[in-house]
Amino acid sequence: MYRFRILLMMLLLKCMDNMNNDLIYGKNSVLEALKANSRRINKILLSKNLHNDPKIDEIIELAKKSKIVFQFVPKEKFNDYREYTHQGVIAFVSPVEYADLDAFLKIAPKNAKIIALDGVQDPHNFGSFIRTAVCAGFDAVMISQRKNSPITPTVEKTSAGAVNLIPVISVNSLSSALEKLKRHAYWIIASDAKGKDNYFNIDYTNMNIALVVGGEDSGVSKTILNLADFTVKIPMNNEFNSLNVSNAAAILMYEVVKQYSIKPKKIV
Repeated sequence: MYRFRILLMMLLLKCMDNMNNDLIYGKNSVLEALKANSRRINKILLSKNLHNDPKIDEIIELAKKSKIVFQFVPKEKFNDYREYTHQGVIAFVSPVEYADLDAFLKIAPKNAKIIALDGVQDPHNFGSFIRTAVCAGFDAVMISQRKNSPITPTVEKTSAGAVNLIPVISVNSLSSALEKLKRHAYWIIASDAKGKDNYFNIDYTNMNIALVVGGEDSGVSKTILNLADFTVKIPMNNEFNSLNVSNAAAILMYEVVKQYSIKPKKIV
C-alpha cells in the first residue's frame, strides 16, 4: 500500500511538471492532490460520461469538503487536452497555496488591513493588486473563488514574486467572508463610483479594515455594497471615469499608508 501511494505521488508530480504547474490530470493524480494539498486547486472539470465510479465519487466528496468548484462538462471540453491521459478529470491549480480565512484571523495583527477583490478577472490586474498590497504593507489579499481570476503563472509574474510574500485568501462566498470579518471587528469599506464619501475623508487608522474593490466591468456587487460600513469614491474632475481597477486600488491602499505615516504616535 505504501509503495502504491509513492507511485501515485510520483505520477502527480510528473503531471504537474509536464503542465508547468497549472493543471493536474487523471483520476488518481487529482485524487492525491486533493488529499495532499487541496488549497492549491482552483477548479476541477469532470466529464459527463463518468458514471458509477468510486474514485469520481471520492473526488466530488473531497472537493465539496474543501469548497472547491467542480463542474461536469461535455467530453468535447477535453479536446484541448487530448495528448494527456486525463481520464475525463482535470484540476486547475495555482502556483502557490491559498491561505485559509479562519487561520489568518488567528494570527492577524492588530489593525489588520485586507484588500478584497470582488470579481477581478484579468490576471494582470490581479498580479498588480498583489504587488501593490505588499508594497503598501497590507496583511492579506482576499478573493472569491467563483468570481475572481485564480492565481496563475501570469498572476505570479505580474506580481513580480509578491504573491509569495502575502497570504492570498480564497473564499467560496465573498459576502459571507466579509460578514465573518464584521463579526471579528473588521470595518468593511467598499469602493464605488457613486460612493457616499470621498476616499480621503475616512479615517482608516486604529481599526481592522477590509477594503473591497470591484471587477473590471461590474464593480462591487450590490450585496456587498449593502453590507459595507462605508462606501468610498475617487473624485473625478470630469465625466471621463476610466481609472484602471488596479490603479484605483493603489490610490485607496496608499491613502491608508499616508494616514498611518502622518498619524501622531501615542506616547506610552
